[in-house]
Amino acid sequence: MTQNNATSTTNIKTRFLICSDTHGIDSLPGFIPSAKQHADVAIHCGDLTTQSQLHEYKASIRLLQAINAPLKLVIAGNHDFTMDIPMFHKKVAEAQSLERELVEQAYEYDGEARRLFEGTGITFLDEGVHSFYLQNGALLTVYASPYTPSLGDWGFQYHPDKGHDFIIDNGSGTNTVDVVITHGPPKGIMDYTHSGERAGSPDLFRALARTRPRMHCFGHIHEGWGAKLVTWRDRTTATPSHLTDIDNGQSYPIAKLSDMKDGAGQSLTGDSALIKYFATSHCSRDTHPLNWGSQTLFVNAAIEGTPQGMDNQKENISMQLPWVVDLELRSSP
Repeated sequence: MTQNNATSTTNIKTRFLICSDTHGIDSLPGFIPSAKQHADVAIHCGDLTTQSQLHEYKASIRLLQAINAPLKLVIAGNHDFTMDIPMFHKKVAEAQSLERELVEQAYEYDGEARRLFEGTGITFLDEGVHSFYLQNGALLTVYASPYTPSLGDWGFQYHPDKGHDFIIDNGSGTNTVDVVITHGPPKGIMDYTHSGERAGSPDLFRALARTRPRMHCFGHIHEGWGAKLVTWRDRTTATPSHLTDIDNGQSYPIAKLSDMKDGAGQSLTGDSALIKYFATSHCSRDTHPLNWGSQTLFVNAAIEGTPQGMDNQKENISMQLPWVVDLELRSSP
């Protein structure tokens, strides 16, 4: 595995602004557009919409355009089912009572939602490995995947018994991926649902344990919002597991949902009227510098919370804060 020590002088401090599960809102909590640069890279981990309708995609585009970042990366989530063409065809076929005119008005047809992002300055990522040269001089390599395990009828989902290949190393056998962007969590890490069940993907956990990127960001499980720095053990088995691969004594939570109280968070500009966020930094001069290859920062950045009380109406759903993460990346060749 290719590794890069956090103390290397060739590494460049890079700021990420991360959100997920905005479900059609057109602004982040507490956000007022500003000419000041918020981040080097903005990342949206999917569920841009609730019903995958065109007006929801347009709202998400407005949200992302209001963020001042030179590079903006987006993936789909299970709610963005019109991006999953076979699933969209299935849903249209099953809804035979819908008139074509109504379908076109709300959803259009193949590829229309994807085309909305053209010319917006937002990069929509398909599953796979992608590399970018950043304006700050760093090289960023990411692996993206919208797929989550489910027995449901949404987009980009696979049957849990059949599994899914998350090929983070692109089949090369070595890891050059800095950041993994998926819609859902790995099993066992910030994936608890209100019912007390873990909803993460075991296939994704095994892929992450083998490749050990600098950061993995995701959403999907709204109540799992938070961040955790995981320290990996030396490899002892061919099949990764939490018991054998994670050093819990050297891992620690950075924040969890119970820490997000009213007024909590920081301002990117020092002005409390501007965007609020939770922040963590793991650069060489920080208290906990990230050691690439032996540590991974996990971030659940779900913005939309869960219903408050017994009423499931949209207006009673809480809003959670985005994350700002500072990491060091390799310099561009």
